[in-house]
Amino acid sequence: MISKPFSQACDNNRGPILRVLQQYLKAPGTLLELGSGTGQHAAWMPHFLPHIHWQPSDLPERLPGIRAWLADNRPANVADPLVLDMAQPWPSLACDYLLTVNTFHILAQDDVARAIQHAGEHLPAGGLFVVYGPFNYDGRFTSESNARFNDWLRQQHPASAIRDIEWVCAAMNAAGMTLEADQAMPANNRTLVFRRTAEE
Repeated sequence: MISKPFSQACDNNRGPILRVLQQYLKAPGTLLELGSGTGQHAAWMPHFLPHIHWQPSDLPERLPGIRAWLADNRPANVADPLVLDMAQPWPSLACDYLLTVNTFHILAQDDVARAIQHAGEHLPAGGLFVVYGPFNYDGRFTSESNARFNDWLRQQHPASAIRDIEWVCAAMNAAGMTLEADQAMPANNRTLVFRRTAEE
């Protein structure tokens, strides 16, 4: 039997993130979670969003852990996790909402740009892309703890880093999405809500 992976950060941030999702995900639809990680969010949040069909996804090596969480406490509105590399071409699937938590600072910036481009291609007009994590403003860290975290990230992988919100917004705009909300979250994180604009 596969042991369930555990992230304390997932346990800490699930409530605040859920409250944002409840605020913005009013209409029924399908949510594609990009980089589901341990699977803790997919096993908990959908219980409180019964009108949302939740599709977890991640790299192949992550899927057994996600399945282990779902085996214990699977909401009825959660699909089997699928293989998806955010930086590579995505499978053909319909979604009304996208969610990614703590991924933009892990991926290389070029990979973040590719993920944003794919997101713009998959979301319908009016669809939302919700992004959670730490961000810089005007090229500056918002706290000393974020600066230390960024140093740690760079030690793990030189291409990892906290992204500038101005760069993220520019990439989103180029992919047809505009910033609708920027909400402060615990532990010096933010939740950004982008809306896909109508096709011209």
